[in-house]
Amino acid sequence: MPTHEPVQSYEKTVGVEAADIDFMGHVNNTVYLRWAQEVATAHWEVLASREDQEAILWVVARHEIDYKQPALLGDDVILRTWLGVSRGLLFERHTEVLRATDRQVLATARTLWIPIDSQTKKPKRLSAELRAMFSSNPDS
Repeated sequence: MPTHEPVQSYEKTVGVEAADIDFMGHVNNTVYLRWAQEVATAHWEVLASREDQEAILWVVARHEIDYKQPALLGDDVILRTWLGVSRGLLFERHTEVLRATDRQVLATARTLWIPIDSQTKKPKRLSAELRAMFSSNPDS
């Protein structure tokens, strides 16, 4: 059983590396998707108990991303995520990528996640407690 209160948002800072840069000289679009997944996973690991982390995996059903400004080699970026609404087995999560120096929004993302049973690899309904921790509308 989790011992901490739900976290409304979570932030993680990462540095832009040479491998993140594409032919246009800025961070490749696929890196933003990787960052959205990394910060969501880190947030799950902060909130969920060890038992829940072993029992439940998350898979992406949908990513939507809007690119605002480019991130460049040497930039530090803040990955900020927070929970959205849930409907059935779909759990919404929002992510912003911010330039660390001025908190300028570089990209925004909306991702729909589905919880999966780690043993059967099939979608799994969350307990009321977990649903409350990972949804802004836990009663739905």
